Amino acid sequence: MSIETDHTKLRARILDLIGDDQIAKVATAEGQKALIEGDEFIDLADLGRGVQQVHDVPVAAGHMLPRSSVPAAVWAEILNALKP
Repeated sequence: MSIETDHTKLRARILDLIGDDQIAKVATAEGQKALIEGDEFIDLADLGRGVQQVHDVPVAAGHMLPRSSVPAAVWAEILNALKP
């Protein structure tokens, strides 16, 4: 199986964990708020980088899923899904 296929499946799994209501909330926030220093996030377009943290320069939300945008239990499930 290709890496691209694995990432596509992982992204779909994460989106399933988040749920439609939460996805809508995150999508609405994407265009409004940049992540600031210390914020943790995952880049849904680059899941191979795992959990990242903003340092020094604000990061545009784009394909980012900020930790603060999902409940703690969902974030924990996402972390489990990201484990190799």
